[in-house]
Amino acid sequence: MGGRRDDALRALEDALGHRFADRAVLERALMHASVHDDGRGESYQRLEFLGDRVLGLAIASRLYDAFPGADEGDLARRLNALVRREACADRALAMGINKALKLGAAEALAGGRKKTAILADACEAVLAAVYLDAGFGAAVGVIDRVWEPLLARADEPERDPKTALQERLQASGGPPPTYRLKERTGPDHRPHFVIEVVGSDGVLAVGEGGSKREAEQQAARAALASLRESV
Repeated sequence: MGGRRDDALRALEDALGHRFADRAVLERALMHASVHDDGRGESYQRLEFLGDRVLGLAIASRLYDAFPGADEGDLARRLNALVRREACADRALAMGINKALKLGAAEALAGGRKKTAILADACEAVLAAVYLDAGFGAAVGVIDRVWEPLLARADEPERDPKTALQERLQASGGPPPTYRLKERTGPDHRPHFVIEVVGSDGVLAVGEGGSKREAEQQAARAALASLRESV
């Protein structure tokens, strides 16, 4: 068991391009709260909070330099596309974080290694671990390497999905969509929102995110995808 664990950690370090001086901080970044019976023991949650900010600053700085002619709104759309939950989960899978995660037995059986929320949070926690182990420069180097496939596609920012959905519905003679809060969970420093987007025929899609705006964007994006498939 120990050998397989060491192999998973070494493979993750290879993907990061960083060898940890303090392996303990990496282990903590990979520990889900479900490992503890009461869910209240040591986990990656504090590191996730820090890693979210490290990632955001690193990507924002990269975009600021790469697109000198872009206005604040353009930069914000590009940033959101690169740091949103789905992007982090995608990068987590690319690095093999799913294989190195420590999960409780029930969470593992429930498919925790494939859950977007867990993968995204663990990804941010691992970035925080790099930052604590070797500083911001090392973290930026990791982010530049790991996010390169996504950064290469940042030249064309995603069109605002809420605007696109409204135009799509109104072009077909329907009313503009409305958004309603279905659920809010999580601590104050890391809330999680579930939003429904509603059209004339009822609920079109559901979106989730760390803010109402992000959840609304995800709901609109899902609704657009569903409408395209139905054509």
